[in-house]
Amino acid sequence: MKAYLILSDGTVFTGESIGSEKTVICEAVFNTSMTGYIEVLTDPSYAGQGVLMTYPLIGNYGVTPDMESDRAWASGYIVRELSRLPSNFRSTGRIQDFLKEQDVPGIAGIDTRRLTKILRDKGTQNCMITTDESIAKDASKVLDEIKAYKVGEVVKQVSVDERQVLPGPGKKVALLDLGAKRHIHIELNKRGCEVTIYPAFTKAEEIIADKPDGIMLTNGPGDPKAVPEIIEEIKKLYDSGIPIFAICLGHQLMALATGADTHKLKYGHRGGNHPVKDLKTGHVYITSQNHGYVVDESTIDPSIAESAYINVNDKTNEGIVYKKKNVVTVQFHPEACPGPHDSDDLFFNRFLNMMGA
Repeated sequence: MKAYLILSDGTVFTGESIGSEKTVICEAVFNTSMTGYIEVLTDPSYAGQGVLMTYPLIGNYGVTPDMESDRAWASGYIVRELSRLPSNFRSTGRIQDFLKEQDVPGIAGIDTRRLTKILRDKGTQNCMITTDESIAKDASKVLDEIKAYKVGEVVKQVSVDERQVLPGPGKKVALLDLGAKRHIHIELNKRGCEVTIYPAFTKAEEIIADKPDGIMLTNGPGDPKAVPEIIEEIKKLYDSGIPIFAICLGHQLMALATGADTHKLKYGHRGGNHPVKDLKTGHVYITSQNHGYVVDESTIDPSIAESAYINVNDKTNEGIVYKKKNVVTVQFHPEACPGPHDSDDLFFNRFLNMMGA
C-alpha cells in the first residue's frame, strides 16, 4: 500500500506504508544512529515525533529485547528501506510487524537523504503520514492543520502513574520520571542503588520526606518550558541540598529552575555519534543524544553554576556544574542506549560519589 509524507512546507514524498495505516501528524526529526532502532522507537523522549532514520537500511537484526519502555512512543517512523529477512540470534520478529503491533504508522522507500537535507537546511518541521491518496493529491488543504500541530504536554503521557521501588542494597535514589529510559534505572541498580521511581508531577516535599541519598532527574519529551509546575518543584529539590544528577530534559529543567534560559535548536541533536568536550580536562566523549532544546549558555548565572561540557560540533551547552550545591547535569545520555559507552561509568559513578558511596 502506498503512503505519503507531507511536510508543513508543502513537500510531498510518496513511499510504501509500514506499520499502522492510520493518519498521523507529528514533528519530523532525524536520527543519525546506525543501530538501536528498537531503543529509538521505545524512547519516551520521541513522544509526539516522527523519527526519520538517516541510515539507509533499518531492521536487519530484527526486533530484539532492548526496549527502553513497555511500548513504542514515536508517533511515526520514516526509513529508506526495511530489511525483509532479519538475522540475529536475539531476534524475535520483524520491525514491520512490531510497528503494526504498536500502532505506529510509517513510510519506507522515500529519499531519506533529501528529506534530511530539508530538515537540516530549513529546520525541524511538522509532517503528516497518511495512506489516504486523496489527501496527498491536494496537500494544500491540510497544510494549516499540519502547521498548527504542537507536541504538547507529553511529559504527563510518558511518566509512570504511581511510584515504583526497585530494590538494591546500596544508596537510595529518588528518580523523577520525566519520560525515563529504562537503562537509567538499570545503570543505577547495577551499581547497587535502591531506586524509587516517582511520577513527573510529584511534589518535592514528598520526595524529600523519603530521605533519599540522591535525586535523579531523567530525560523526557517536549519543550522544557511547557512544564512550569515541575520547574517549581525542582527549585525546591535544588534548595534541599540533596545531591542531584540530571540528564537531558532534567538538565534543561534544572537550568530553568536556577534562572537560566533554554531555546529550540534548528534541527536538534539525535544519534549516537555526538562529540562532547569536557572543558576542564579537554577530553572528548562520543555520546548518545536525543534533544531538540538546549540551555542558553549566556544566561547561566556564574555565581550559581558554570558550563562544564560543550558540543564540539556547534559549541552548544552539554553540561553544567553547580557551585553552591552538589548538583551536576548533562544534556547527553550517559546510559548510552543506543550509543557509545564512553561516559557511562564516569557519570554514574560520579553520582555515587556525590552521594558518598
